[in-house]
Amino acid sequence: MKTTQGILIMALVVFGTLPSVYAIPSVEIVMEKTTYNYCEKLFYTIKVSEITGDSAILHITDQAGKTSSAIPIPISNLETPIPSVMPFEVEIFPPGRYILDVEYSGGEDTISFDLLDSENVCISTVMKQFAFSWINNQISDGFFIDAINKFVDKKVINIPDNISEKDLQDIHIPIWVKNVVAWWLEEKISDGEAAKAIQYLINKEIIVI
Repeated sequence: MKTTQGILIMALVVFGTLPSVYAIPSVEIVMEKTTYNYCEKLFYTIKVSEITGDSAILHITDQAGKTSSAIPIPISNLETPIPSVMPFEVEIFPPGRYILDVEYSGGEDTISFDLLDSENVCISTVMKQFAFSWINNQISDGFFIDAINKFVDKKVINIPDNISEKDLQDIHIPIWVKNVVAWWLEEKISDGEAAKAIQYLINKEIIVI
C-alpha cells in the first residue's frame, strides 16, 4: 500500500511540473508611442519571458494591407530595443495605420501605430551620404548642390532648374556652411531648420549658383 502511495505522490510531483516545463514563453511588443509624424523614427521594444535561443519573427503590415516578408530578430535579452535607422519619409511610407506582428517560440503579440500626414519638413536620407562626402571634401560644392536638386523636394529647398554641368563648376559655398550641414548630420538641428538655412543662403546669394 505504501509503495502505491509513493508512486502516486511521485506521479503528482512529476506531472504537476509538466505545465511549467512546456509553457509557451510570452512575447510583447512595447511601443515608444502609437502615433508618429514624418521625420520621426519608429522605436519599439520586444519583451520576452525567457531566452529560448530562437529569434523573434516580425511581420509589418502597411496601411494598404500588404505584409512584409518575415524579419528575424535575434533575442539574447529579456528586453530587446529596436530603434529604426531611417525616419518616416512621405515618398516611402504613406500615412495610415501600420500593424506589427511578432512570434517567438510559439508566443505571439500584435500592436499597431498610426503615421499621420503631418507637415513636417523632411530631407531624404539619401542626402546624408552626399552631405557627409561634401563636408569631408570628397565631392565639390557643385556636386552637392546638384544632389540637393535631384533628391530634395523643391518645396523643401528650391534649386534653379536651369543649372548645367558647366554651371556646377562655378557654384561656390562658403566653407562655414559646412558647420550647418554637420549640425544637421549630428541631429543638432532638424531637417526643417537645415532646409530653411540653405534656402536662405541661396536666396541671399551667399551660396552662389
